[in-house]
Amino acid sequence: MYFDELALSDEVLDALWDMHFDECTPVQEKAIPVILDRHDVIACAQTGTGKTAAYILPLLTNLAYDDHDPDKLNAIIMAPTRELAQQIDQQMEGFGYYVPFSSVPIYGGKDNGAWGTQVTGLQKGADIVIATPGRLLSQMNIYDIDFSGVKYFILDEADRMLDMGFYDDIMTIVRKLPKNRQTIMFSATMPPKIRQMAKAIMRRPVEVQIAVSRPPETINQMSAYLYEAQKPGFVQLALEGRNLKKVIIFAGKKQKVKDLARTLRTLKIDARAMHSDLEQSERDQVMLDFRNGKVDVLVATDVVSRGIDVTDVPLVINYDVPHDPEDYIHRIGRTARAENSGEAITLVSPEDARYWKRIETFIKQPITRLPLPDVLGDAPQLNQYTSRPKGSGMARRKGKFRKRS
Repeated sequence: MYFDELALSDEVLDALWDMHFDECTPVQEKAIPVILDRHDVIACAQTGTGKTAAYILPLLTNLAYDDHDPDKLNAIIMAPTRELAQQIDQQMEGFGYYVPFSSVPIYGGKDNGAWGTQVTGLQKGADIVIATPGRLLSQMNIYDIDFSGVKYFILDEADRMLDMGFYDDIMTIVRKLPKNRQTIMFSATMPPKIRQMAKAIMRRPVEVQIAVSRPPETINQMSAYLYEAQKPGFVQLALEGRNLKKVIIFAGKKQKVKDLARTLRTLKIDARAMHSDLEQSERDQVMLDFRNGKVDVLVATDVVSRGIDVTDVPLVINYDVPHDPEDYIHRIGRTARAENSGEAITLVSPEDARYWKRIETFIKQPITRLPLPDVLGDAPQLNQYTSRPKGSGMARRKGKFRKRS
């Protein structure tokens, strides 16, 4: 389906034309008409499927046609991270180029100027607020904010927000909103806690399901079985062998991210770290340099596994195996975007074998195993991957085994 077949406003269609967007993605084709009809919507769609446009385009159209107070807040879009809030704000600028609506991003950081801009936008009634839950709640605790004009409440990556512990914050914000509003929720997964929240804040929602439980076939998935100490050497050889730009390496903890980025720089590999200890201005600069090709390798925690729009990443390396199969999907989904192909390599140590097995079961396919280069020494034996990890499952007590509760 093409965008001009949908009941979008002329101004929105003009912006899409300028941006060379013609054909809808599946989630856009299914979600936009339902949102335009002003139903509450709960949509299950993964990052990289075009979900942001799936709610921004009908939101801008509905605002154009609706009778709303231009001096009050009219729409709130919630996002789990500053990076995703920034991305939404950037897309809002593009899609809303020809519409007379104002938007203000509300997210954390130590930029005093940004705080002042956020306060002004909230108090003077920006049409659209794009916010992280914690930051918006902080503003609400300090200032008297009028939410009486809010007609649209959108939650992007709702599952991620709940995983990060924002349920209570979201519910506090919801209690300040008018009951007569349209609520839209996008989530990559649909666990019971999402349905519980949907039941609490939505009215007869229409469900939109875009089943993408497996990575796209354009991603060449590979794995390497090795010891933890062999990982830096393997990464060095993998990068040198491909001579690639814009590579993302995911590690499980921020200290490991810092250490690995430092190690790669000593190996003459242009690497930068991305983690939550960085100031907002530092994170913005790292991402800008990475997008512009000034940095070859981005070493990151899961803070960038979702919601970052970098379309030309040829290789993703999972330095650590993610414990959740869904996180694996989101991590490797940073490559093979915008009709490109890509590669994903996961480094599997004996300690992480059980998580890797869970991922292979989840995606219902075995992953190609790469041989370990001779220069790195011997790989672990297979029996090291099949033996029971220490402390898992059973514990010894008084000469007998008892099941852990």
